[in-house]
Amino acid sequence: MTASIPLRPDVGELSRRRRFLVLAVCCASIVVVVMDISIVNVALPAIRRDLNASVSGLQWTIDAYTLVLAGFLVLAGSMADRVGRRRVFQIGLAAFGLGSLLCGLAPSTGWLVAARALQAVGGTMLNPVAMAIVANTFPEPAERARAIGVFGSMSGLALALGPILGGALVDGFGWRSVFWINVPIAAAAIVCTALFVPESRAARARRFDPVGQALMILLLGGVVYAVTESRAMGWTSPVILGLLAVAVIAVLGILAYEPRRADPLLELRLFRSVPFGAAILMALFALCGFGAFLFVTTQYLQDVRGMPALAAGLCLLPVGALVVLLSPLTGRLVGTRGPRLPLVVAGSALALGGGASLWLGPATPLPAVLATYLLFGVFLGTVNPPITNTAVSGMPRSMAGVAASLASAGRQTGTTLGVAIAGTLLGSAVARGGTAYTSAEHGVWWLVLGLGAGILTLALLSTGRRAQDTAVRAAALFEDLDRRR
Repeated sequence: MTASIPLRPDVGELSRRRRFLVLAVCCASIVVVVMDISIVNVALPAIRRDLNASVSGLQWTIDAYTLVLAGFLVLAGSMADRVGRRRVFQIGLAAFGLGSLLCGLAPSTGWLVAARALQAVGGTMLNPVAMAIVANTFPEPAERARAIGVFGSMSGLALALGPILGGALVDGFGWRSVFWINVPIAAAAIVCTALFVPESRAARARRFDPVGQALMILLLGGVVYAVTESRAMGWTSPVILGLLAVAVIAVLGILAYEPRRADPLLELRLFRSVPFGAAILMALFALCGFGAFLFVTTQYLQDVRGMPALAAGLCLLPVGALVVLLSPLTGRLVGTRGPRLPLVVAGSALALGGGASLWLGPATPLPAVLATYLLFGVFLGTVNPPITNTAVSGMPRSMAGVAASLASAGRQTGTTLGVAIAGTLLGSAVARGGTAYTSAEHGVWWLVLGLGAGILTLALLSTGRRAQDTAVRAAALFEDLDRRR
C-alpha cells in the first residue's frame, strides 16, 4: 500500500459513477460466493455417481464450504476493519479462485471436501468485507439502504440462479465445470478491485481474539458434525454426545469470556438491539429453510422424477425470476417504509411453501410442483434486503464490519444446518428414490414450515417501537465507547 491511498477516504468525494462501480464489484463477489452454495446442489447426483460418494459425503461437499464460511466470517470482517478492507478483499478473491480450481481437479470426495474448505477460506474474506465496503461507500442513509438492498438481493439471486447455471454446466461440460467457472470471474474481480475500490479501515482497529475464534469453531463444528453423522452413529453414540457436550461448553465459554474483552470477536453487546438480534436469528432461519429446500429439491427432480441436470435447474427458474422481480422492489420498500411488511410476507411464504410441499409426490403434475416453488421465490425475493438492512442500519461505522459479519455468519450457519438436518432426515431414502424419498421429505417440509412461522413471529416482535428503541440505545452505547477510546 502506498502513502497516496487514503485509509479512510471521504466517500462523499467519490463520484456517483465510482460509487456504483464499487457496488458492482462487491455484488459480483457476493454472487460467486453465494452461488457456490446453490450451484453445487444440482451437481450432487453427478458427483455421487462419478466419485461414488455417500449421502454423508454429499452433505460434507456442501457443509465443508458453509461451515468454514460461518466459522471465520466474523474474524474476516474484524481483520478487514483492522488491516484494510480492499487488501483483505483481494486476498479472498485469490484464495477463492485457487480453491475453485482445485475443486475441479479433485480425484475423490475427500479431496473435493478439502478444496471446498479452501474455497470457503477465500469466501470468508469476501462476503462481510464487501458489505462493509458498501456501507462505507454510501454514507447517506436512504442511499445506503437502497445500496444494501441491491447487495442483499444479489445473495438471494445467486442462491436461486445457481441451480440453473449449474444444470447447464453439468449437462454441457460435466460437474467439474461448476467450479472452474469461478476462476476467471475471481481474476477479473481482483483487477476491478484494484482499479475502482478505495482502501478503507475502521476508525478504531479491533484486536485479534484467538480464544473467541476457537470457541466459535468448536461450537459450529460440534453441532454440524453431530447432526451430519448422527444417522450413521446414532444420537446416543459417545462421539455424538461428546460433540454436543463440546458445543455446550463452547457456548458457556463465549458467554463467560467474550464480555470481558475490550475487543471481542463476538460483540455480544450488539444483541442489546432487538432488531439486530432478530435479524441474525431470521437470517439463520431463512437460509436453514432455503438450504434444506435446495438440497432436497435438486435431488427430487433428478433422482425421483428422472430429469437431467439442466431441466432440474430450469424448474427452479420461477424462484430466480421472482427474486429478480421482487428484490429491488423490496429494497426500495425497506428504504421508505421499513422492514416489517417484507419480513411478514417472507415468513408467510416460507411457511406456506413448506406446507404445500408436503403434498408433492413422484407423480405430482409438474405445474403444481412449479406453483409450489413460486412460494419459495416470493420468500427469497423479500427476505434478504430487510434482514441485511436491519443488521447494519443504526450502527456506528466502527461496527459495520462486525455487524455485517454476524449477519453473514447467521446466513451461512443456517445453510449449513439446513443441509445437515435435511440429509439426516432423508437418510438412505436418497438411494432408494421414489415414494421412499418423498415420504422422507415430509420431515424436511415440516421443518421449513416451522422456520417460516418463526420468521413471521420475529418480524412482528422486532419491528415495533419498543424494539426500535433498543437499537437506538445500542448504537449510542457503541458511540460512547468509541469516544472514550
